[in-house]
Parts: sequence; structure tokens; C-alpha cells
Amino acid sequence: MSEQARFRSFEESTHAEWALIDTRFREYQSDACRRVLEHLGRLKGDHHGYPVDRYEHCLQTATRALRAGADEEMVVCALLHDIGDDLAPANHAEIAAGILEPFIDPLNTWMIRHHELFQGYHYREFFGQDRHAREAHAGHPAYERTVRFCDEWDQTSFDPEYDTLPLEHFIPMLERVMARAPFGGLPDLVPEPELETEMEPELEKGLARQASAR
Repeated sequence: MSEQARFRSFEESTHAEWALIDTRFREYQSDACRRVLEHLGRLKGDHHGYPVDRYEHCLQTATRALRAGADEEMVVCALLHDIGDDLAPANHAEIAAGILEPFIDPLNTWMIRHHELFQGYHYREFFGQDRHAREAHAGHPAYERTVRFCDEWDQTSFDPEYDTLPLEHFIPMLERVMARAPFGGLPDLVPEPELETEMEPELEKGLARQASAR
């Protein structure tokens, strides 16, 4: 078989083509960490007027979390929490949450997804907004960890003089987290004979419906 499927729509696809696609997808998934690191590097020099660029801010947030005793997954969340700034500056938290969601605790996904709102406690009043807006989520299982993330690590990580650890210190952590099976494991391709057996009842029903419609 060629290195690419030849169908023009999924209705034309074959088991062999999906076997090829499945293999290629797993290879692509295994290389995701490298691409994430490349994208993180795009934040270098991107200050937006802040005292440090977004790249330094991410590293500094991860460094503070690590030194505070946070677990590896939390440190990785800190490292990537603003990775979406260049693609979606008005909704960057969703980008980071989407990247990490397949590999991390759902409560940490919620934390990353809502960190922008929680961070607003420290500046929203300057824009005439309610700095206490995050209190609407009080009682959520991830509320306290999101408050801690923002108050102790995120909002404090704009110090040009801070002894921030280099990216190389965090790469093994990110590699381990992203080496986890996404969403607990990708589905395996059903063997072809088994697939045909499963499809036979549906095919018979379809033929029966066609016959009754004539």
C-alpha cells in the first residue's frame, strides 16, 4: 500500500487505509512534545509591555511552582499556562488547556482554563471590572488550587531579577507528562474480520430498509 490513503471521502475508506492513518497518527502524537516546545519558544521577546517577555514569565511561573513543592504535573501546567498568547491573546487559556487536557488531571485542566479569570483578581479594577469575579466559582473542587496558582506563582512572575531556571530544567518533566497515553489511551483499530462481523447486522438492517422503501 502507498504511504497515503486514496479515498476522497470517509465513505470510500478501507480498513487498510485506517490502519495506515492510525500508525501515522501515533507517530505524530509521539512527537507532540517537540512541537509544543517549539511553540513555547515563539514567546521570546513578546513583552506586551510587561516587565518580562511571555517566555520568561512562563519559565518563572514554573520555577516558582517547583520551588514551592508543586508536583510535576502542576509545574508543567505552570510552564505552558500562557503558551496560547501569540495565537489567541484574548482567549489564551483555552489554548493551554486544550494542549494539556489529554494528559493531566481534569481539575488541573479546569485550573488552566480559568486562570485568566482568577488572575483578574489582581488587576480587573483598573478596567472597571469586578476583581472578585472568580468567587462565582467558590466551592468548585479546583477553586483553591486555581487561587494558589494565580496568587502565589502566576501574578508574581514578572520579576526581571528573579533567578529563573532555564527551559532545559523542565523539558524532562514535560516529556514525561506528554508521554502519557492521551485521555487514558487511544482506541485500537478493530481487526478486519471482527469489524466485518460487527457491521453485518447494520448492513442487513440497511438492506431491509431499502427493500421496504421500494
